[in-house]
Amino acid sequence: MFTDINPVILLEDISVKYRAPEERVGTFKEYAIRLLQGKMRFNDFWALRDLSLQINNGEIFGIIGRNGAGKSTLLKVISRVLIPTSGRLWIKGKVSPLLELGAGFHPELTGRENVYLNGTLLGHSRQEVDERLDEIIGFAELGTFIDAPLRAYSSGMVARLGFAVSTAWIPEILILDEVLSVGDEAFRLKCQARMEGFRSSGATSLLVTHDMRTVEVLCTRVAWIEHGQLQTIGDAANVIAEYRRYGQKS
Repeated sequence: MFTDINPVILLEDISVKYRAPEERVGTFKEYAIRLLQGKMRFNDFWALRDLSLQINNGEIFGIIGRNGAGKSTLLKVISRVLIPTSGRLWIKGKVSPLLELGAGFHPELTGRENVYLNGTLLGHSRQEVDERLDEIIGFAELGTFIDAPLRAYSSGMVARLGFAVSTAWIPEILILDEVLSVGDEAFRLKCQARMEGFRSSGATSLLVTHDMRTVEVLCTRVAWIEHGQLQTIGDAANVIAEYRRYGQKS
């Protein structure tokens, strides 16, 4: 299924298996005792099964599917947060995962202080953050709230600041998990415009969202995943139409 078009991510027969206990155990102590006694029984659950994908340089690649289909697990594998049970993963470039807006923020620090904290976590120096600070604050549209503690922010304000910081620098590979579905319509349009700017600059993006309109507008190709397996891959409009037909039947 692979081609010779400048790939940046290759997944070959990727599988991820979880083990879940058959019965609920109240405490860790009880769990450990039952485990040592051989009384714990587990069921195997395959979050991903023999999944192969090629994602090419400069694409905005969409991943769709119902809740529990394995989309977030796939992004964690590509982000190297999760080691697959089997299969091979090859990545060319630095991955910048944005799996949760506001991850790494501290509620007692101000928005400005959190910009520096998050920028450092993303690998940028204080000077680099200084150079982008005004742009980040302007994009997030926080005004004087930038010097208020984060605990005073609404979830939408945290989301705007998280996206602004994480996308202030053009990434090589950007991973977004349901982060364009937050905020108001005007902010979502700003996010989409920034994503299109990344594509023009040659960056590669992976986008997971339930917003089919965003997928159709932004994505060059789309993969539909169901029960941890790849159902189809191709043009956004065609894949979305097939996904919707499946949803109407089930």
